[in-house]
Amino acid sequence: MILINPISAGISRLLTAVALMVIGFNAFAVEIKWTDWTSSNTTGGFTALGTITTSTSTVNVTYNNPQGVGFFNDGVGSETDYWTQGSFGSLGRVPATSPYTSTGPNGVDNIPTGTDMIALSHAGTQTLSFSEAIANPVFSYISLNGNGYAFDQDFEILSFGAASEGNDIGYWGTGTSYKSVVDLGGGVFEYQLLGTGEPHGTLRFTGAFDTVSWRSLSNEYWNGFTVGVQGTAVEILPCEVNPTLPECQPSGVPEPTTLLLLGLGLAGLGVARKRLH
Repeated sequence: MILINPISAGISRLLTAVALMVIGFNAFAVEIKWTDWTSSNTTGGFTALGTITTSTSTVNVTYNNPQGVGFFNDGVGSETDYWTQGSFGSLGRVPATSPYTSTGPNGVDNIPTGTDMIALSHAGTQTLSFSEAIANPVFSYISLNGNGYAFDQDFEILSFGAASEGNDIGYWGTGTSYKSVVDLGGGVFEYQLLGTGEPHGTLRFTGAFDTVSWRSLSNEYWNGFTVGVQGTAVEILPCEVNPTLPECQPSGVPEPTTLLLLGLGLAGLGVARKRLH
């Protein structure tokens, strides 16, 4: 016979429940602030300007592509909404099953807004620049058919349109997405977004950035994208931006989650002891 200490058993059950609660608190996707593309010009290739409005700031976004682009949607007029799902957008916008949304602590809660999108058609390098450092940018893409993107930063694929993923197909159909890491030598790597069929999906870069560059791997008319952020780096990653802040200094004060576990554990110990008398 195995004897179980009722005090230990009670605490164990309580700590398991609390751990599940903590996991639950962190399981929600975050709202993304998407770029409002506002203007463009074709001097020296193609440049587009836009803004991202966060809780405390307005971030200016500049996209530059020396090769030019296929076309540009700024959300004005009777533009087609390619962010809808289902064949030719027949299912509209349903965040729960969109190719562009996902669950979990790194998930994306909301579909790109409006019809804002930049449609690419030429192989070559392009760059996104932000007027201040932003945190955890997400990049949504449409119809990456016969093409691929090679980024200068590592990324995580969050979602794409496929029944196997529990998502609806994208506007132009369905396809898989995957990442390939290429060693260019000298400690330099290229992070390629590739796929089969008609990939529509979303990826995330983790950390603080003021630029993101990538290379379209082939000429293909057309594949589209837009970009959004969780917030500015100051809002989301204050200690990474300014590690000298008082709240970023090491201290002996336990974190809130630790305090919660400790407090509830002690409470469980008291309950278990009462049951022994």
